[in-house]
Amino acid sequence: MKRKLLKPYDMGNGLILKNKIVMAPMTRSRSEDTIPNNLMADYYRQRSSAGLIITEGSQINPVQARGYINTPGIHSDEQVDGWKMVTDAVHISGGKIFIQLWHVGAISHPLFQNGEKPVSASPFNPGLKIYTDQGLRNTVECRAMTTSEIKSTIDDYEKAAENAVKAGFDGVEIDAANGYLLHQFVSSHTNRRKDLYGGSIERRCTIIFEVIDRVSRHMAKNRIGIKLNPSIHGILGSKITDDTIPTYDYLINKLNDEDLAYIHLSEPLTDVSKIVHALKEVTGHYRKIYSGTIITESSYTSEIGNQIIDKELADLVAYGIPFIANPDLVKKIETGTKLIPAEKKKYYKGGTKGYIDYPSMTKFEDE
Repeated sequence: MKRKLLKPYDMGNGLILKNKIVMAPMTRSRSEDTIPNNLMADYYRQRSSAGLIITEGSQINPVQARGYINTPGIHSDEQVDGWKMVTDAVHISGGKIFIQLWHVGAISHPLFQNGEKPVSASPFNPGLKIYTDQGLRNTVECRAMTTSEIKSTIDDYEKAAENAVKAGFDGVEIDAANGYLLHQFVSSHTNRRKDLYGGSIERRCTIIFEVIDRVSRHMAKNRIGIKLNPSIHGILGSKITDDTIPTYDYLINKLNDEDLAYIHLSEPLTDVSKIVHALKEVTGHYRKIYSGTIITESSYTSEIGNQIIDKELADLVAYGIPFIANPDLVKKIETGTKLIPAEKKKYYKGGTKGYIDYPSMTKFEDE
């Protein structure tokens, strides 16, 4: 009998996924000029057997949203044309693809910011090392965004959504996870504002709903997803506080009213078993609160993925690293074939090696 992970899924928005396996967004640093290219088109095409592909994070602004070298954007006509090559390649191969809209906030460096400080909800230093064109550099204390800058950033999200439609994407995912800008606004650890965007839980979440509203001017809400990581702690400047769970309970319950394509939940990235206020099992907790489609992401095996679907804890299961070295991951899950381990040192090195040169059981018509 066909395992549930491999069965189709009707998203209820006109998209029927051929299986319940999602390719998670992963930065791969192959866009040297921030413009998607033929190499990236090959990469995503090779993985088009996934039920849904979510692209790597794509910055919505050429300066403030950028925090890494060789990452793509979705704010210029040239980038739209580059992404169109990617979406065409995926669609021709029968796949579905969403783009992740990305603003890094404080996770940046003045070298990306025309010499200025990175921006966030409030001043803080993430305490990281950032890869720049001049090598590794320590992060600095960011500065608080002005109200006009927040409004301008929301404009950027809207423009990015408009560009995503032009580029042929099936939908968009708003990245509000992993310590980046929207996460920085939601968290009381990094948001100490006293205006309409800070203070209470409701105000800290305001920017999320304003972004959704503006994105929906160009993309139906049931083609918009959002990524959340309620239990991230100790990395990317993040910290769990005593109001973290109430914050996400409020946010995710309120998202029930938005009729989104999905919420994409990450399980803890580190051991939070001894963190007093941490939610140890994210997906199971929010399955009881959220009534729409849930994507769950962790270091799952296919067996665990099938158990999750069978127990109805989530509707779709996202895999990240396994897709790097196994472009034919779906076929390997179907046939029980052993997975190839990814070469970590080649994750961000550039070029074809460790990117599109992994062998595949799947062949395309032009190969």
